[in-house]
Amino acid sequence: MYESEGGVWHFAAGSDVSVTADATGITARAAGRTWSSRTQRRPLTAFADALAALPPVSGLPDESGEERRFYGWAAFELAHLLHADPATAGDRPLLHALIPSVEVTLTGDSTVIRAVDEAWARKVADLLAEPAAEQTPHDEPARDRTEDVIAVGTAAYGRAVSRTVRDIRAGLLEKAVVSRQVPLPAEPRPDFPATYLAGRRANTPARSYVLDLGGYRAAGFSPETVLEVEDDGRVSTQPLAGTRALGADPAENERRRAELLSDPKEIHEHAVSVRLAWEEMAAVCRPGSVVVEEYMAVRPRGSVQHLASRVTGRLRPDAGPWDAFASLFPAITATGVSKRAALQALARHEEGPRGLYGGAVFRGSTSGALDAALVLRTLIGAGDEAWLRAGAGVTAQSSPERETEETCEKLRSVAPYLRFSLT
Repeated sequence: MYESEGGVWHFAAGSDVSVTADATGITARAAGRTWSSRTQRRPLTAFADALAALPPVSGLPDESGEERRFYGWAAFELAHLLHADPATAGDRPLLHALIPSVEVTLTGDSTVIRAVDEAWARKVADLLAEPAAEQTPHDEPARDRTEDVIAVGTAAYGRAVSRTVRDIRAGLLEKAVVSRQVPLPAEPRPDFPATYLAGRRANTPARSYVLDLGGYRAAGFSPETVLEVEDDGRVSTQPLAGTRALGADPAENERRRAELLSDPKEIHEHAVSVRLAWEEMAAVCRPGSVVVEEYMAVRPRGSVQHLASRVTGRLRPDAGPWDAFASLFPAITATGVSKRAALQALARHEEGPRGLYGGAVFRGSTSGALDAALVLRTLIGAGDEAWLRAGAGVTAQSSPERETEETCEKLRSVAPYLRFSLT
């Protein structure tokens, strides 16, 4: 399920076609058959080509008569192939997409079902007609238990921030978004749909999603998009950088807002992010078309408020949505400045690969549309493990104490809403 702009909700299920790519190979599956080929360490190019080669839905033309819709994710380690050291990308899947057997789009006044055949369409129509089932009881963490969860690893994180500050002051980079992982106990197991429902009621995301796809499970409330590409070639990105807590006291929230707008460290962090976003957009857009439409607004995002900007442009005639994705991914606000130097710093100072965190969950179509949410504020699971993760932008002015507290503020957008299965 993917919530896009304007309160439009998309549900996709069933695997008509799936495409998975890692650093060296790509695999497609459809109709019980499997195809594999090498990618020559260019998985994004092979992935885009595979999606572009999809035929239209036979006998079921939609508005365009041609397009196929897809849903998927990109792991953070794809960034190392695009911008830094390919050897750091690892051997795990970097990209995965599902072309669903059925898709349901819900708006304020309509429900649209698209399916590969009448059987799928009837099945979903029958499900939508059923009365809502009673909700299953779930274990809800108490406040002290939530605070215990988000405090895990804070001392080690503070040391990582200190090392990164030394790198910045030595001139190796301007900014790095250093993160820490918070593992959840093996039992009880988190309930991803129930966590999503509870968390979505309390959050104000730019995008939200819940998925079980390509080896990952996730329930998330993304504060920003990596990029938004429309069919006509308009492309947009939404960098958020600079953070203060957001609570129940309006006066305190306003005080923190004013502090955020006047803090030199936060303003510098945001400004360098917007500068790099502009440069990355200019690399794939028509000359003169890139503009900063919004600069340093303050946006509420669950338990925090951020400085937010929006950069837009028009793609060059020879550039497509995946060219824009390659330039902008991963989001600056999940890596740093310069992107290559920040990725190298994260490889030194973070423990293990990020996987889905800091990557993207996306929805798109073969007509050229692509909407990619930055994976932050997300419960993530793979195999028998589940975890949260949060980061903070580290600059030369950073203190370990403040950046550690910022990760806690962000974790409070998800941790209080964790729900666990009682069976």
